Amino acid sequence: MYVGRDMTELSMLPKGEWKKSELAYFHHSLQQIVPYLNAEGQSIHREIVEEIENRGGLNRGEADYTHGTKTVYD
Repeated sequence: MYVGRDMTELSMLPKGEWKKSELAYFHHSLQQIVPYLNAEGQSIHREIVEEIENRGGLNRGEADYTHGTKTVYD
């Protein structure tokens, strides 16, 4: 379950100020409904993807005893 700032609050901030977990959560959420997004929704999703790419992606390169390689956005 996601515990964090909602889209209403985040929409007032530049994507550069979003936490990585927020980017990952909303990317995943919007990715599920891409066929139903209007132009504004598609634009927001594209900005999120671009910010994720600018930060080097979501994947962890290495696992350790406290984290796996899969990004968890909860």
